[in-house]
Order: sequence, then structure tokens, then C-alpha cells
Amino acid sequence: MVEAERKEILQAHIQAGTHAILADVLPSLGGENTGPNPHELLESALAACTIITVQMYANRKAWPLRSTNVKVKIEVEGPQSQILREISFEGDLDGEQKTKLLEIANKCPIHKLLQSQITVTTKTVSS
Repeated sequence: MVEAERKEILQAHIQAGTHAILADVLPSLGGENTGPNPHELLESALAACTIITVQMYANRKAWPLRSTNVKVKIEVEGPQSQILREISFEGDLDGEQKTKLLEIANKCPIHKLLQSQITVTTKTVSS
């Protein structure tokens, strides 16, 4: 579970377990740009999950994957949203291994969540 609280102006202080994250928006939107914006946090979740999932698989297979580099960008937002994810693998890997790693990347939990039909239930609670 993640908890968040508004701090300065448009900053959101996010507590994820023992980790604190500060989210904000650009000054042109009324913020101070002191942290990633919410869209960047979503993109970050997909990038991080991809890297971790692929590395865990490569470790189990004892494949020489030195690094996975990921770029994620929300390209279209709306009823048919589109996210572009670019992945590169570093290491002495053959084509078959890279193909399998790409397949595994598409199975990362955040990727699967983003491709599912999501329902968000919101309720107010007393402070």
C-alpha cells in the first residue's frame, strides 16, 4: 500500500513502505518541479518492473545479462491510451536469448496490470 499527503503547493509526499517519494509538477502548471510528476511515476513503475523481471529471469537461467535499459513514454492518453516502451539488453546474449527476454519483459506484473481492464474504486474516509 502507498499513502500520500499534499505538502507544499502541489507537491505530494508519497510513503511506500519505508521509502519516501516526492511528486510535483512543472512551474508552468503551478508546481515547483521538485520531483517526478504522476505520469513519470507511472512510466517509472513500468520501466523498473521490466528491468527487475528480466534480470530475475536472466539470473535463473545464468545468462550473461549485464544490464537492461528501458525508456517508457506515455504517447496517447485517453480511452485508447498508448505507452511506448523501448528496451535494450547489454551482455553477451544471442538472438534467441534476446527474443526470450523480450517475451519475459511483456510478462512483468506492471505491464500485465496496465493491459488489464482496471477498475478504481474511490471512497472518502475520516481523517
